[in-house]
Amino acid sequence: MASHRDVLQAVGPRLRALRLARHRTLADVSAATGISVSTLSRLESGLRRPTLELLLPLAETLQVHLDDLVNAPVTGDPRVHLKPLSAWGSTFIPLTRRPGGVQAYKQIIAPGWPTAPPEQSVHPGYEWLYVLSGQARLLLGDQDLTLSAGEVAEFDTNLPHFVGNPGPHPAEVLHLFGRQGERMHVRARPRRPRAHPW
Repeated sequence: MASHRDVLQAVGPRLRALRLARHRTLADVSAATGISVSTLSRLESGLRRPTLELLLPLAETLQVHLDDLVNAPVTGDPRVHLKPLSAWGSTFIPLTRRPGGVQAYKQIIAPGWPTAPPEQSVHPGYEWLYVLSGQARLLLGDQDLTLSAGEVAEFDTNLPHFVGNPGPHPAEVLHLFGRQGERMHVRARPRRPRAHPW
């Protein structure tokens, strides 16, 4: 197990690797965080001890969790360690780790949930959902929709909404959600069939 000193010494090279991977210069990061270029350079080279006051804005700017910045192995680990959360008749599995921007997660909804009348919620953002298996009940304002496997819905989460499972089997739903209202854009569209010359 690495000592505290080893962990702190590994922060500098990790910061540099993250910055370069995101094609950011020291000046870019300095402008975004308010940390001077000289301090950033000393942090990356190990000449400056990392503190929470320095690491918090750096983690936000480089879009990584603070624990990843401090504890991740220097070589990186390609495996994704999912931490499911069970609540409200569902299991939520996060599929993205960066804070901010569009978040992805898988929801597994218990059969016949909820048993009581559902309550719709509202919050800022925009959501795109895809039913992987089973059925999902989407209440969206006055609409009451049942979506089957392969069906997609997208909506502004400022509208009252609720997702449940009316079916007898667990439902699996993939969600993409943007807190700032980022919309999902489909770049590839099916080609129109060519007209035959005859």
